[in-house]
Amino acid sequence: MSGTTLAQNRPLTCAPSRAARELGLKRGEFDLAVHLGRIRTVPDEGGGGGRRVPRTEIDRLRGRSASLSESVQVVGTTEGAALMGIPAGRFTRVAKLGLVTPVKWYPNRYRAVVWLYLAEELRRFAADEKNTRLLTGRTPAELSDRLRAGADQRARNWRGRHCGFLLRQADGPWERAGVVAGFLDPGEIDDVLPDPHERAHVTALRPAPPAHGAPGSPAAQLAEDIMTAADPDEIDWFRHDLAREAAQARSHRPAPRPAAPPSRHPAPDLPAHARGLRGWLLRRSPRPAH
Repeated sequence: MSGTTLAQNRPLTCAPSRAARELGLKRGEFDLAVHLGRIRTVPDEGGGGGRRVPRTEIDRLRGRSASLSESVQVVGTTEGAALMGIPAGRFTRVAKLGLVTPVKWYPNRYRAVVWLYLAEELRRFAADEKNTRLLTGRTPAELSDRLRAGADQRARNWRGRHCGFLLRQADGPWERAGVVAGFLDPGEIDDVLPDPHERAHVTALRPAPPAHGAPGSPAAQLAEDIMTAADPDEIDWFRHDLAREAAQARSHRPAPRPAAPPSRHPAPDLPAHARGLRGWLLRRSPRPAH
């Protein structure tokens, strides 16, 4: 009887911090597992604005913490190169060409970006025979030409991946539009959304860049730069996607508009003596002849 009572009283969801503890994961591992869609979360219906983890999801994953932790292991350039059996310089070239995609990043003490990759994805890439020519011998000429021209797809690939994560977490059509807008410069948003009410609503729903410093700090500015689309074709893609998401949201429900303000110049309420004088003047005025 008591066991039944406890089961009935147990909350249907729990906070991410508690879910991470119950699953035996570090908080960073837990967050990345959510990012990759390996742990399902739901909106916080208590009005907190965050996410919570269903108890059924914790029950599903209980006992799998070791494999879950291994699946979200991340490595940097040196570890990634060793894991793939190639020099670090070649690994950097492979990453710049966009052949592997970063899953996280952080600024080091010199404010340089350190990209992190999923170890399991690097293993799969190295094990695929189709990639052998990219990992041994001379780099193909067409790829070498791209590198000499300054190709570096790491930030762009991370943006695409991060956008997908945020879209999976979005709770509605306008929220999806806000996600896409988060990767565009404000001037681009103004151009795509000429309606000021839609623009204000979408701008308010833009996700913040990953926190890597106090607002206004060099680290925060770096995060904003990495979050913002840079290449012309990438900007066009996000612009097109924003227009599409906004059109879908518009058909679902219009963007909220502020209530009309009351009139600033209401008709004056004449004092009693003025009303009496006005009435006396009206009575004294000559009436038109019929």
